Amino acid sequence: MEAKAILRNCPLSPRKMRLVADAVRGQRVERALNILQWNQKPTYAIYIAKLIKSGIANWGQINAGERIEDSELYVKTIMVDGGLVMKRLRTAPQGRGYRQRKRSNHVTVVIDSLKNQQTTNE
Repeated sequence: MEAKAILRNCPLSPRKMRLVADAVRGQRVERALNILQWNQKPTYAIYIAKLIKSGIANWGQINAGERIEDSELYVKTIMVDGGLVMKRLRTAPQGRGYRQRKRSNHVTVVIDSLKNQQTTNE
């Protein structure tokens, strides 16, 4: 059975967060955490790594009788959606003001077991 973890209003750009999310989509959980540990965007990778760990814990709560180590968990889906955009004014030359958009995002991770996939397909 799959488990879901959601991160809301993360104060980082959704476009850059998608680059990190694409690197771990479809990977096994251990490999995904290893990829995130050595990612070029460590600020973004920390949020996704915490979210994957939360998804693993949620999966452990749902499937109480199974061991996490033996279940071959993988990142089934990971979605990054745009969140709130804070609009601020930045001073500019000759008395003008430039609009500055501070974007945020929502990230959803779904963790599932490969053993469950094989059982349902047969």
